[in-house]
Amino acid sequence: MNPAAFESWLLSAAPVRARPPLVMGILNITPDSFSDGGKYLSPASAIDHARDMITQGADILDLGAESTRPGATPVPAKDQLSRLLPVIQAIRGRSDILLSVDTTDSQVAAAAVSAGAGLINDVSAGRFDPQMLAVAARLGVPVALMHMLGEPGTMQQNPVYTDVVREVKEHLAQRKAAALAAGVAPHRILLDPGIGFGKTIQHNLALLKSLIALRMLGCPILLGTSRKRFIGAVTGVDDPAGRIIGSCATIAWGITNGAEVLRVHDIAETVQTIRMTKAITGA
Repeated sequence: MNPAAFESWLLSAAPVRARPPLVMGILNITPDSFSDGGKYLSPASAIDHARDMITQGADILDLGAESTRPGATPVPAKDQLSRLLPVIQAIRGRSDILLSVDTTDSQVAAAAVSAGAGLINDVSAGRFDPQMLAVAARLGVPVALMHMLGEPGTMQQNPVYTDVVREVKEHLAQRKAAALAAGVAPHRILLDPGIGFGKTIQHNLALLKSLIALRMLGCPILLGTSRKRFIGAVTGVDDPAGRIIGSCATIAWGITNGAEVLRVHDIAETVQTIRMTKAITGA
């Protein structure tokens, strides 16, 4: 999918279950991401992995140069850009696939878009950098806004909610309003419940169970459950790379309950899961 096709997808008036869900492949250009840190740190390995994900059926590639795993520390903009820009430029020279930049820094986002990215994925929903939403509006690109309790360094230190579904929905509604106020077009806002970002196992399960409630906010839902720790806790699988089956179960549930963009490590398995789930539901 290229940026123009994504814009058409966003503007589509099709009911949520009739519009084809999109596969967003994760490309972590980092030394310390929880599942694949260090594997794609060199431009050559990152470009090879991008090619493989495109071949397997990814619609979007989400490139990040700063880990947001629990306990992670911020990475300066110049370091993010030194990792990101060669990869973006190389991919763009080979493919017109939609590229997403996973960052909370508006300087990084602007440079990545200038180099060829067409989507900003901000896990802070514009809270960490007050210029982020204005930058997205000025550049005319879609932005994904995620719920996170606190910040990556501390988010998993005893997260507490009175009603996690209500509080996440309210937070996302507020961040959507902030994006609109900054000038982001309504159809260019995606929302992400932030599975694993300041949530216990039970919080994550509750959000998945009530996912359709978040779709009532009127924006496409981006769901990122791939290989996460709560799946390991439920299934008893310690190695993140061994959590593919559990991840696919959450994907099948997600797309039958309103999720439309699936952020994943394992492209081929996700494509199979989507096809089978859609065949069963008749979509």
